[in-house]
Formats: sequence, C-alpha cells, structure tokens
Amino acid sequence: MKTQLMWYSTDKNMEAQKHKFTIIPKYGEFYYPDGYVFEDDKGDVVYYGESNKFPQLLIDLFHKSSVHATAVNAKHQAVIGQGLTGINEDLLNKVNKEDETWNDIFNKVALDRVLFGGFALEIIWSNDRTKIAEIYHVDFSYVRAHKSDHRGQVPGYYISKYFGKRYGVIPYKKDLPYLPSFSKVDRTAPSQLLYFRPYTAGLDYYPIPDYMGALKTIELDAEVDNFHKNNIKNGLAPSLAITTFTDANEEEREAIERQLRAAYAGSDNAGSLMYMDVADKDQAPVITPIPQNGADGYYTTVNDMVTQKILTGHRITSPMLLGIKTEGQLGGRQELLDAYAHFLTTVIYPMQSDILKTFEMLFAVNGVDTVLGVQQIKLFDDGTTEVDVVTSVEAEAGEDLILETKAEGIV
Repeated sequence: MKTQLMWYSTDKNMEAQKHKFTIIPKYGEFYYPDGYVFEDDKGDVVYYGESNKFPQLLIDLFHKSSVHATAVNAKHQAVIGQGLTGINEDLLNKVNKEDETWNDIFNKVALDRVLFGGFALEIIWSNDRTKIAEIYHVDFSYVRAHKSDHRGQVPGYYISKYFGKRYGVIPYKKDLPYLPSFSKVDRTAPSQLLYFRPYTAGLDYYPIPDYMGALKTIELDAEVDNFHKNNIKNGLAPSLAITTFTDANEEEREAIERQLRAAYAGSDNAGSLMYMDVADKDQAPVITPIPQNGADGYYTTVNDMVTQKILTGHRITSPMLLGIKTEGQLGGRQELLDAYAHFLTTVIYPMQSDILKTFEMLFAVNGVDTVLGVQQIKLFDDGTTEVDVVTSVEAEAGEDLILETKAEGIV
C-alpha cells in the first residue's frame, strides 16, 4: 500500500547519486505479535503478547478501524443497557471514596470485557478485614500476572501504566506496584486484585477477546482507510512520473520536489493548473501519467469483504444492528428484531452474566444477599418497547419479576 514519487533522469552521464526516489511512509502501521505469542512466563512478570504489547494492539485497532470501533461500542452499550438495578437500590449508590457508583464501575468493566475479554478490580478491605470497604476499576491494559506457583495459581499481579504504553517500557520490577490475587479467605493484604478472565484453551494467565479471529481483518480495514487517505493527501505521488533534465544537485532536486508538492499534492490542489517555465523546450520536463489499474474498484471490493468478516468476528449477524446498509437488503423490521434477539442471547447476555455474578459475589462477601440485573430495552414487532431485566442467571420468575416491576415505566 506504499505510494511513491518517481523522480529520475534520462541523462546516462549523470552520476548515480543524482537519482533520487522518495517513498512516502505508511501511516498507522500496527505491531503484530509474530506467531501470536500471548504468554511468556520466563520471568516473574508474565508478558502479555510478544514484547508485552498485545493489549496495546487491541487499543490501536479499536482507535483505527471504524467498523471495529462501531461493533465494540455497540456491544458495550448493549452490555450496560439502561444500567444496573437491584432490589435494594441504595446499595448501588456508592462504591468508593471517589464517589463512584456501581454503575460507574459497571460501565468501565463492561468496556474492558468487550475490548480485552476480561476485567480487573482493586478490592480494598476494611481495617478489621471483616468486609470490603472500597472497590476500584483497574485499567486492564495496565495489569500483568506474576508467574504462577507450583499449583498453577497466580499469586498476584503487577500494575503499571507503562504496560499500557505503545513502546512497552517496563521499569525495574521492584518499582512496580503489586497486588496479591483476591481471596475471600486470605485477607492479610489490605488491597487485592480481582482479575476476571474466562477460560481459554491453552492460556494460563490472560484472556483473548471474542473477535480474536478477525484481528488481521480489522487491521486491513484501517489500512484500506489509510490507502484512500494517502491517495488524496499525496495525490501527486501515485499518479505522475516526472523526468527533468536540469542536472541538479541534491539540494536543488529537493527544492524542486518541495515546490511540486506544495503546488499540486493534496486534495486542496485537485483540478489545479500545472505551470512550468524553462529556458528552452529541450529542458522541458516529461510528465507521464501513471494509470491506476482499477485500484479504487479493487479496494471497494476489499472494503465490503472486510466489513462482513469483522461483523462475523464479532458475531453480529446483521449489519443493520450497526446502522450499516447493505446493497440489495430490504431492511425489514422483522429481520432486525431477529438479529437483535440473537445478538443479545449469544453475545451480550453471557458478558452481562460474567459481570453480574462477580458483583453479586462481592456483595455476598459483605453479607448482602442480593440479586442484580441490567435494564434492557425489549423491542416488539408493532414498534413498542418495554424494559426487560436481565439477571445473572437469566431468571424468568421470582426475583427477576420483582426487578422488572421496579423497572417499569422508565421508557
């Protein structure tokens, strides 16, 4: 996907160093872990991806692929729904000294669960260790596991913002904040880290996102955008070959190149007149158009393929859920409702269940036996909506009905 300005001379007597080819650098090049080396536990700090950068790769792709970002945001919004609800709403009001509510924590945890496949919480015990005093969300990209013990248990986790930086700079281990793994039994440490990751075959420390199979396609989506951006931004480069006969030195050639770029490259100069003045016609430059060979049509086809594969990777059966209109698609309401119901059942409910069960367990540690639910909008064929409450066990009776009764009338 490189573009280049062809700048050369036909004078055979000209020295080789006067032939200059300028390659326009690529934008948005991603780091990919060769061979997908996810876990390297040769040291106490277990690397998460080759060079410890896998979470940063996921962040980069989220920021650079429009289709992927839309899918992640749609899943995140579906997971949090209209927010948490519970039988005792007062329990949800405050979770730490920063005046965060359980819904604030839920919002952050849900994004980490969608983007990274897991989430992390700092659990702070009361001074007498009888209950949980505070809970804080921990950025998942900042966390790295300590090498497991002889039983395969992870004793704790290192937490540092340096793990989340693009260059993967790691300070000395002694300078890394460290929290023991959360334990309801061993409450010796005042703070512990609850690290949630679903079981993944072959991995001992870290999760992978459910869209893992589409990562390279997601990167391709960003590169297609870069291709079109650079074609416009550097419009002179892929379309013209200019031959001059000035026998210029390197400094003079660079000056000519700068003038050409300033005058004709970029979208602002599209359709402008090219004017040059030379001493005589024998010194006139030769300007040769470079045909595009249908590249635009090719990348249009690639773009359609990329979109479908990204949606498949996210298990989104209909692009209509993301507001993407497919050519030839009728867009019936029933199709949308069926796709939405399938999306909630197979993708969203399992993620909600992971988070709700974790939250309910933390309440139980403090002796509070409560049922939490997520208020979810339910759509009907006639266009009406109502609030459905999704609990951790997807109950259709008992406490679920109580929560649904509490949620009535908010839509």
